[in-house]
Amino acid sequence: MEGTVIKSTGSWLSVLTEKGETFQCKLKGNFRIKGIKSTNPVAVGDVVGFELIDSENTGLIQTIFPRNNYIIRKSTKLSKVSHIIAANIDQVCIIATFIQPRTSTGFIDRILVTAEAYHIPGVIIFNKTDLHKDKQTEQLNKLEKIYSDAGYTVIATSVKKAENLDRVKAILKNKKTLITGHSGVGKSAMVNAIEPRLNLKTREISYTHNKGMHTTTFAEMFGLSFGGSIIDTPGIKEFGLTDFSRDEIAERFPEMRKYMHQCRFNNCTHVHEPGCAVITAIENGNVSLSRYENYLNILTDDYWEKTEKDFRL
Repeated sequence: MEGTVIKSTGSWLSVLTEKGETFQCKLKGNFRIKGIKSTNPVAVGDVVGFELIDSENTGLIQTIFPRNNYIIRKSTKLSKVSHIIAANIDQVCIIATFIQPRTSTGFIDRILVTAEAYHIPGVIIFNKTDLHKDKQTEQLNKLEKIYSDAGYTVIATSVKKAENLDRVKAILKNKKTLITGHSGVGKSAMVNAIEPRLNLKTREISYTHNKGMHTTTFAEMFGLSFGGSIIDTPGIKEFGLTDFSRDEIAERFPEMRKYMHQCRFNNCTHVHEPGCAVITAIENGNVSLSRYENYLNILTDDYWEKTEKDFRL
């Protein structure tokens, strides 16, 4: 039998067949995918082949079919091991907030860099605009321009005021979308507002620490009544890059990629070399300085063994 993994709890995987049947499955033996060292060889979104092993709708996964793409990050506890967040997705949607809690542009850019590496379109949603004062509104306008100029879809939303939720719904329609972001940014609340029948669990912000509290424990895929599906993930505190080399990083910034092949040297790092077209573009205002600073931050990771520095919004 074949199906798509729609939930992963570590020990068990929920697999949905084309007939709409769901089976609880385990992996056969010590499964590993060639070329990928990860804590989870099978992820939500994977298409698998399995055999039923008893009469209680449980199965044993025998095959993992080739992936179109995946989103991967450095495992938080095992810095040299990766964790696959989701596979076979059409787009990644990053939900960010300026306050309650704050999201760093470094965090956003690390996810976008990984998405670019696998040619996955990125969407950025700046949520909780109902909490914005003049300062946050000014920052929002600035970042909307920066990311829009870089080629990304940017949407400002408020679940409380139902602001721009129709735009989010249009973006999600007929796509398989990974939704990610820090705990407390409103991922579950936004999905509930768009698709009330899902009734995902939500929790309030911890005002003592001004951080979100985890509501989603495991990655899970949900079908949308208007077409498509979303993969809801546990809130991510940090996003460590892995699975590609340092000299590839500049290629993953679209606005830098536009200029980098005009540099004097083929192996230009865009840091100190003379005749660097990227640095000239920054000086001319054609490349965002804040995005470039995040590029430098990624380059100077001890790896990249260091945790993300805090470039706050």
